[in-house]
Amino acid sequence: MATFTACARFVRVSPRKARQVADLIRGKGVEEASGLLELCNRGSGRVLGKVVHSAAANALNREGSGKLDIEDLYVSRAWVDGGPMLKRFRAQSRGRAVRIRKRTSHLHVEVAIRE
Repeated sequence: MATFTACARFVRVSPRKARQVADLIRGKGVEEASGLLELCNRGSGRVLGKVVHSAAANALNREGSGKLDIEDLYVSRAWVDGGPMLKRFRAQSRGRAVRIRKRTSHLHVEVAIRE
């Protein structure tokens, strides 16, 4: 079974929040997943939609547009890994400083041909 992948790395989205959106599209058709991500009210939905679109384009380019149709594709895997954190400091009371961790994510989508 042929699978086609795409990823977006170092995206300024928290991995925990992006995983919630990735759970929505896992196992869905590419067109249905794109529709869900357009209407998703999360910041990671827009970026994940681009990754799904890129994975589908990779599949069409590899297999040839004449042989393969977008309706034959579905999201077989979607996962989010944590990237490096940007560490910042914020002033607190009594002269202290508190570390703020601005998290980044690596978004991965794998598309397969439906049997």
